[in-house]
Amino acid sequence: MSRADRLALALSLLAVLVTYFVTERYFEAIPHIEDEIAYVWQAEAIAGGRLTVPSPPGPKSFLVPFVVDYAGQRFGKYPPGWPALLALGVRLGIRAWVNPLLAGLGVWLTYRLGKRIFGEPVGLLAGVLTLTSPFFLINSGSLLSHPFGLVLSAAFALAWVDNFAGREGPPRALPTLVAGLCLGVLALTRPLTAIGVALPFGLHGLYLLARGDWQTRRHVLAVGALAGAVAALTLLWQYAVTGNSLLNPYTLWWSYDKIGFGPGVGRAEGGHTLRLARLNTRFSLQVGYRDLFGWAMFSWIFLPVGLLAVFFRRNWPALLVAGVPVSLVLVYLAYWVGSWLFGPRYYYEAIFSLALVSAAGIAWLAGWPVRPGDAWRTFAGWKKARPLIVTALVTFLILTNLVFYTPVRLQGMRGLYEMDRADLVPFQIEQARELAPALVIVHPKRWMDYGVLLELQDPFLDTPFIFVYSRGPNADREVAAAFPERRILHYYPEEPYTFLTSPK
Repeated sequence: MSRADRLALALSLLAVLVTYFVTERYFEAIPHIEDEIAYVWQAEAIAGGRLTVPSPPGPKSFLVPFVVDYAGQRFGKYPPGWPALLALGVRLGIRAWVNPLLAGLGVWLTYRLGKRIFGEPVGLLAGVLTLTSPFFLINSGSLLSHPFGLVLSAAFALAWVDNFAGREGPPRALPTLVAGLCLGVLALTRPLTAIGVALPFGLHGLYLLARGDWQTRRHVLAVGALAGAVAALTLLWQYAVTGNSLLNPYTLWWSYDKIGFGPGVGRAEGGHTLRLARLNTRFSLQVGYRDLFGWAMFSWIFLPVGLLAVFFRRNWPALLVAGVPVSLVLVYLAYWVGSWLFGPRYYYEAIFSLALVSAAGIAWLAGWPVRPGDAWRTFAGWKKARPLIVTALVTFLILTNLVFYTPVRLQGMRGLYEMDRADLVPFQIEQARELAPALVIVHPKRWMDYGVLLELQDPFLDTPFIFVYSRGPNADREVAAAFPERRILHYYPEEPYTFLTSPK
């Protein structure tokens, strides 16, 4: 292990600790948005050995966002890749550590890929840029699927480059296996993202099929076949939960939640259009300009220079990696929803590419090596100031982000939607535990006042407290009658620690 490898490993371990700090300090290790709540529900169901559970009596009273009731069964709408991994964290009691551990692995893979296509200096610098990125920290501190997607995307890119674009000699079995499995699992986790990540490499694969030798063709086909076989498990999962392998559970929550354009796609009258796609994309990218590295509107400034370094040095493996952000933006034009709260998170899996190309731009400007094996240049006279000026500028930008932008951005995510762990405390004190087992009918003024309490309830409704979203006296009485063994309590979130035996 080289000195650069040891530094990269230290960066990766630091990424684990920093993102866990974000998880605990700012997100309090609980879900805040509907996607997170649904992922946790699915993970807990899988941890309990089930993909579906029987629908509860009065399903609308047991509302869980993006968890659907269909044919008498309840299940989450999301593909099983991320919930299955999160379920492992649930079983081991380390749910809050799963994404931070993935974040550390993401930094390590970014370095390894940078070392392979640009050299150790660029790989290390890309690791630093990633670790200090508010975009990276926000998403890695959440319970969303994107950090897993980042690891799978970077591992796929590294395996592909290692096998087909970054070395001499025939392809090898292990990188072929890794590339196929990572791309397939990515399709099981974030299907549209998998298409975007695979697109530039797929074009390269077509070139290899046309111009490569028979061994290369065989390995390219093996990657595609293995990825396709794993991705096809999505159809098996859809059959297991709906009885129809072609029925997308997304459409069971919102019938218009589809990919594409035209009537019936998205909420707009007339459906999703290219105009709406451009508006969504522009808005997401505007947020991303700031969140990528926290350099105000200038997080992108080294990307053009990095691309010039790729072209001038004819670094074709790096060109494949640089194509990932572009292809992700293109494929997500077909999705009717934009992203901004956690940054442009639909493009998150491209952060390894953006960090590497930016780092290559910085290195090229400074006169540092930008290809593996390049020697360090020696400058004479006034040219000695070149690397010093670039280093000072990048240091200034990073420190400005860490002092001014990232703390404010993270603080803005604290208590998101006014959902706090403190909201759970009334049910964790001794006086409350003495009331269990209880069915708690919640009378919220806002949906989030009920949603935060789902952290104390599992999919099997066998926790000390289970929570009902009040839908009126008749519906509440019908649900209460289905649980005769439980004490019936009424809870008004604006009056915590007060449990009533009858509604106001």
